[in-house]
Amino acid sequence: MAQMSMIEAIRSAMDIAMGRDEDVVVYGEDVGYFGGVFRCTQGLQQKYGKTRCFDAPISESGIVGTAIGMAAYGLKPCVEIQFADYMYPAYDQITQEAARIRYRSNGQFTCPIVIRMPTGGGIFGGQTHSQSPEALFTHVAGLKTVVPSNPYDAKGLLIAAIEDPDPVIFLEPKRLYNGPFDGHHERPVVSWAKHPAGDVPDGHYTVPLGKAALARAGSAITVLAYGTMVHVALAAAQETGIDAEVVDLRTLVPLDLDTIVASVAKTGRCVVVHEATLTSGFGGELAALVQEHCFYHLEAPVARVAGWDTPYPHAQEWDYFPGPARVARALAETMEG
Repeated sequence: MAQMSMIEAIRSAMDIAMGRDEDVVVYGEDVGYFGGVFRCTQGLQQKYGKTRCFDAPISESGIVGTAIGMAAYGLKPCVEIQFADYMYPAYDQITQEAARIRYRSNGQFTCPIVIRMPTGGGIFGGQTHSQSPEALFTHVAGLKTVVPSNPYDAKGLLIAAIEDPDPVIFLEPKRLYNGPFDGHHERPVVSWAKHPAGDVPDGHYTVPLGKAALARAGSAITVLAYGTMVHVALAAAQETGIDAEVVDLRTLVPLDLDTIVASVAKTGRCVVVHEATLTSGFGGELAALVQEHCFYHLEAPVARVAGWDTPYPHAQEWDYFPGPARVARALAETMEG
């Protein structure tokens, strides 16, 4: 076991995968010599050479398009879109080609690609570097969508994603990349999360896609969250003293509905938290599933806490994101319902 940040865990996952399988290739904008804008691929080109870890032109459609071709040929590309906000030029290829190959070919071809994307806020990137577009992928049949909340899960989920025969969207929360929220770039309410670094095995292991984790056991209310919002939910539960059970979804598709239903059936109340905008966010799907499967267990309406339904200036980033105070209000109101 070693102490790793999420960046180090993600790098270790790609290193392990490349060492075990020569068909795994890693590329994207600045991921080769420079090691990626967040240094997630640092050292991989030096270790595996320029044919297995290399830089791509500034063309997201080119990155994804070539990855699909490589996958059809038999390789296993793990490509990086520098920010999730930049993926829109490649959205057609992701949703109309990568997601459909298995079905359109009647199983003759698969598309074993992983598309890594830093997601969410944390760098004052505002509208063009801080989007959370997970719902745009969860809506598309044929794609799997992963959002880790800690280094251990990040490494195990990424190895599982690379070894998966179908396309996986791997969203990496930027606020969890490097370490604790120390207040230097945040407002005073930023004792939001425990240190996101943690013990991570050095070698190969996987965390199964489609299996949630209990980040905190409780009996009074269920909080469904993923990525950065898991830590925000934990902070809110601690600050309020409410006996909340926090479910870390880990993967949105496939979704661990069994764990969700078991938790809500036990607690009778549910709050959904995510960083993306409220309208048409993935939280709406979660709320609908809870209503459909747990209606007779519910003691109060399902509540949602999310980002604003509007673009936001860079300076308002920390007001836009759900914080412990907003989650705490939702917990208290749902407990009173």
